[in-house]
Amino acid sequence: MVKIGKVALDNGMPKICVPLVGHSTDELVQECRYLQDKIYDVVELRIDFLKDVTSLDAVGDALAAVRQELPDSAILFTFRTKEEGGEMEVPGSYYFDLIDYAVKSGKIDAIDVEYFRDRASIKKVLTIAKEHGVTVIMSNHDFDKTPSFDEITGRLIGMKKLGADVAKLACMPNSAKDVLTLLSATEAVKSQYPDEPLITMSMGKLGTISRISGEIFGSALTFGSAKKASAPGQLEVTTLHQILRALHS
Repeated sequence: MVKIGKVALDNGMPKICVPLVGHSTDELVQECRYLQDKIYDVVELRIDFLKDVTSLDAVGDALAAVRQELPDSAILFTFRTKEEGGEMEVPGSYYFDLIDYAVKSGKIDAIDVEYFRDRASIKKVLTIAKEHGVTVIMSNHDFDKTPSFDEITGRLIGMKKLGADVAKLACMPNSAKDVLTLLSATEAVKSQYPDEPLITMSMGKLGTISRISGEIFGSALTFGSAKKASAPGQLEVTTLHQILRALHS
């Protein structure tokens, strides 16, 4: 069974991940403290929001601060590139330097690696992550449209074949049919790989249903916001937990 830290990504009620989007270490600490009375399973450190992200020393300080504030939480480290909806653009080589640094830091439980990055570099990440016991979530994001059913299934299966522990895809719907396409593709891949976790979502208000229906269609993790959302359509974490619990029971 795939885990992020001690959190199992199984086939029951979807686990909840809360993004941390502070622009400084101080802001990240405040976000962590805000979570003290919230119910969640994983935190995602969206390091692309950090204003000093081009300094590995600053990244190290942020990692240390978050781990100190949340010593028992499962932490997912993500640098979302500008091309896939992130806050900042960095050279491709530095993108992988960041990932390598985070994996070797001993302070994270999972890493996000974008599927459409350099293949040789991705394979190195997979090897290093395995050596350090870090779960690899391979991802693809389209903030403009929803790919076709075949494109979605092809990407998710491609991630698995490349060696991802978890395949993730998020896309923007322009119609209700787009949401159904994403959900149908998720169900199809989950049926083919029943014991391997997927994470999928249709973004924006139109796609909100996809963020609460993972137990039905096969998405193991959903994202809920704390102080600030990292993507359109995220529900507030307490509201999200209440909805998931009601649907599950």
